[in-house]
Amino acid sequence: MATHVHNVEELTALVGTNLGYSDFRTVTQEQVNLFADATGDHQWIHVDPERAAKGPFGHTIVHGYMTLSLLPVLMNGLLTVDGVKMGINYGTNKVRFMNPVIVGSEIRVGAVLASVEEVTGGIQVAMDVTVEMRDAVKPSCVAQILSRYYF
Repeated sequence: MATHVHNVEELTALVGTNLGYSDFRTVTQEQVNLFADATGDHQWIHVDPERAAKGPFGHTIVHGYMTLSLLPVLMNGLLTVDGVKMGINYGTNKVRFMNPVIVGSEIRVGAVLASVEEVTGGIQVAMDVTVEMRDAVKPSCVAQILSRYYF
């Protein structure tokens, strides 16, 4: 379910509001292997299913930073602001990887609008996001992400 706002005033009025959840997406071993190639992190817990089956998680797990890097695709469409000419990822204030994402599992993201502040030419939006693995007891990742929208 997407939240659509027509202007900054409507967006500001939503501070503190849960913006909803994305659809679930499956994370594949192929995606993990490509991420390992891109980052040089080929640790066996990520890329060796046979060895990982005997390891602490029983399966290969997604890199924590890969989980974080999936936020833009997971959040796509969760919030739409009319009139934006350009949006950028501005950073994070806090990130925690609390529960490993098992390769082959489905994940989704939920978001709460934490703040909206004016910046030169636009606004900065902070969102508290939670990445959840389907049927997991605790979240995989929690973060406060910052985006800038320019009008």
